[in-house]
This record gives sequence, C-alpha cells and structure tokens, in this order.
Amino acid sequence: MSFKPLLLLLSLTLSLAHADESVEVLAGRLKEKYPATRIERVDTSEIPALYEVVMGQNVAYTDSSGRYFIFGHLFDMQTQRDLTAERLEKRQRVAFSELPFADAIKTVHGKGERVLAVFSDPDCPYCQRLESELEKLDNLTLYTFAFPLEGLHPEAKDKAVSVWCAPDRERAWAELMKTGKAPDKRTCDHPVDRNIALAQRLGIQGTPTLLSADGRVLPGAASSERIEQWLAESRR
Repeated sequence: MSFKPLLLLLSLTLSLAHADESVEVLAGRLKEKYPATRIERVDTSEIPALYEVVMGQNVAYTDSSGRYFIFGHLFDMQTQRDLTAERLEKRQRVAFSELPFADAIKTVHGKGERVLAVFSDPDCPYCQRLESELEKLDNLTLYTFAFPLEGLHPEAKDKAVSVWCAPDRERAWAELMKTGKAPDKRTCDHPVDRNIALAQRLGIQGTPTLLSADGRVLPGAASSERIEQWLAESRR
C-alpha cells in the first residue's frame, strides 16, 4: 500500500491550516496597529509571504509583520491580468436582484430580455448624454433610479419628484432628459429620498452610474457601443 497520497493530503491540510492561522494572526495584528483603519479582510495573495488587505474600497498588500505596505495594482504578466482590479470589481458588485425596482422608472426596448439599472440625475448633462445612448440599445429593460445630487443641482430633486408624480412618469422622464422641459410641479408619495439613501449604501457617488444584471458597475456617460461591449462581458 502506498502512503504517498495520504502524506500529500496531510501536508496540504497542514499547509492550509497554517495559512488560515497566519491570516487570522495578521488580521488581529493589523487591527491592533491601525485601530483607526477599517480592516475588512485579510487574505493570502498570489505572491508567497505577501498578504492582501481590503480596507473599504481600497486593496493593499503587506508582509506578515504588517509594518510595510504596498499600495498599487498587482499584475500577473503571464496571463496579462490586473489582479487588484479584478478584486476591486468583485467587491463593488451589487446584489442586483435585491434592488427595489418598484422605486424605479421602467422602460422597455423591444423584447426587454436584457436588464440594466441606472442611477441618474435629471439636471446632470452626462446623464442626458447617456440617455440618448441608451435609446440606441434594443432588447433592453431599463430601470431608472432618480438620484438627484442636490449639492450640484439644487432643482433636481423637485424635478425628480414631479416626474414620479406625473400621470406618465416614463414619458415625463424621457421628455425632461431629451428637451430639458420639466413636467408641471407636483408632489405625491415618492421614492426619491429612498433612492438617494440606496445610492449611498451602494457606494454610488456620481451620476450616471449603470448596474448590470450580474451586479457590475459602469460609471459615466458610456457610448452605446461601450455598453454593448460591457453587457457582452457578463456572458464570458
């Protein structure tokens, strides 16, 4: 009987246990050394003796002492992958299916089989530009969450509320974004304040911001070609 497979399994188990213990010890050390920093996660990296540290929206790398830090991106040159960017992208993903779609304006293009959400400010020129690009996409269901940035656009919230309270909010939103013509001022029970709070919880700081059905985030006024490419990436 050969004991090699058993010894190999035992060695692997001990190595994993040691790695877990090292990570746990380092996490405690970092929290003790840097109490003002929110250390969310510590893990091994692709480089031996180098640990990945997640701090909010930042990823850094440190040694087992926790004294020396590297801030920047870690690349795998053999596969041409930006490992840090991949990690950040995964952390930024949104639980799309849990979004409160009842608080959004729904627009359907064609069959509507593809689904996107967008956080948009009615007075944001980049949002208006994105709106014209989104119109070019077919087979799309779009959920628009009104997210007025009151610090930049003091009248945006009133416009967002008026759109929501309009008899045909989809049409009112489209007209506002295309022509700048706001609907008659109205008020009713609206989700705008909830949308603002939702955006803040999701870490969305600017408009426009697109969310894909698999939770990826695309900020800015992307072209229709870029959006098509971005949507296709989820199927790879």
